[in-house]
Amino acid sequence: MLKNTFCHMPGVSLSRERRLWDAGIRSWDALRQARLPRGLAGSLPSHIQDSLNSLESGSPDYFAERLQTNQHWRLFPDFRASIAYLDIETTGLGYGACITTIAVYDGKSIYHYVKNVNLSDFAKDIKRYSLIVTYNGKCFDVPFIENQFGIKMRQAHIDLRYVLKSLGYTGGLKGCEKSFGIDRDQLAGVDGYFAVLLWNDFVKNKNPRALETLLAYNVQDVVNLETLLVLAYNLKLKETPFHDTLRLSLPPPPPLPFQADPKTINRIRMENQWQSGGFARWH
Repeated sequence: MLKNTFCHMPGVSLSRERRLWDAGIRSWDALRQARLPRGLAGSLPSHIQDSLNSLESGSPDYFAERLQTNQHWRLFPDFRASIAYLDIETTGLGYGACITTIAVYDGKSIYHYVKNVNLSDFAKDIKRYSLIVTYNGKCFDVPFIENQFGIKMRQAHIDLRYVLKSLGYTGGLKGCEKSFGIDRDQLAGVDGYFAVLLWNDFVKNKNPRALETLLAYNVQDVVNLETLLVLAYNLKLKETPFHDTLRLSLPPPPPLPFQADPKTINRIRMENQWQSGGFARWH
C-alpha cells in the first residue's frame, strides 16, 4: 500500500490523493511520470526518491512521521516482518504503579516478561523491531514503559485505537474484538482491572495458576492485535481502489503457551465481588 500512498508528501492531502487515484495515478512511478501542477511537481521527485529509499532500507519512521495517526495502517504489510505486537499489564494506574507482565508477538513467536523474573530483558529485546502495534499504546503502554525503564521507544507505532476509531469501532480493545466476533472463551469478561487481581493473587498466595492466567490474558491481547490489524487494514482498503489487489488473508492463530484457569478466575471473582469495568482503561 505504501507504493500507492501519496498523502505523506508535501502538498498532497487525502482528498488530492483520491483525485490522483481517480485520474489513474496510483503508484510512485506513475506519480513521477505524471504531469502535475507546477507547485506540486517541483518537490515531488525528491520525496518519491526518499520514500523509495526508506522502504528499501526497512525504515518505517519516515512514513510514520509524515502520515496522520489514523493512516499508519498503511505501514502494514510492507514492514510486517519487523512488527512487534505489544501489551503490558500493571499493578494499577495510580502513583507508584508498575509493570507486572509484558507480552510481545512478532507474528511468529510469542515472548513474555514477568516482574522479578525477566522483565529487565524487555528493554534490550524490543530493539529488534522497527515497528510496534498496540491498542491505546500511545497514551498508556509506551509512556508507562518509557517511564519505568528509563528508555525512549523510538519505533514507528501503529496504535489501533485510532485506526479502528476512524472505522467507527470504539469501546476499548475488548469492545472492538466483540464487534468483529472475536471470542476469548475462558478469558471472556477478564479485563485490565481483573489482571491486577490476578497479579495480587499470585504475589499474596503464591498461586502459579494466577500468573499463568494473567499471562494467558496478556498473550491473548497481542495475538488478537494481529487479527484486528488485518481486519482493519482490509476495511481501510475498501476506501481505496486497491481492495481487490492488496487484501490480506487472516493469519492462522499461533499455539498459545499459557492457559487460563477457570477455577482461579471464579474464585477471585467471588472473593472480590468483581464487576467488569473496574479501571477506566482502554483495553
